[in-house]
Amino acid sequence: MAMLILSFFSWWYGRGWQQVARGFGPRLRGVMNAFSVRQLLRTLFAPWRRIITYPGASLEDRFRAWGDNLFSRVIGLVVRLFVLFAAAVTLALVALLNAAELVIWPLLPVAIPGCIVAGLII
Repeated sequence: MAMLILSFFSWWYGRGWQQVARGFGPRLRGVMNAFSVRQLLRTLFAPWRRIITYPGASLEDRFRAWGDNLFSRVIGLVVRLFVLFAAAVTLALVALLNAAELVIWPLLPVAIPGCIVAGLII
């Protein structure tokens, strides 16, 4: 029984803590992939939903197409900026939670008996 407890603490404060720390990068990459941050940055000024007006023969049609295309690009920029902002907030939250996990990890084995004692006292 003592060897089991010793091996648990050896893993908890050794490889277990390292595994928690190594999970930091994949979680952040998962958020980046979920929001498609690279593609959003690559297409930041692209027209919204590829809505493009092709210019006609007259000068008025060309200006109308230019205005429509500019409006479509502005809408695309605004929507993509909102999604990028949401991605940044989510990345910050995930990073904060990961940092908290790294700080709390070594305290958890002590917390279990502490909670039992606190429950008996209260």
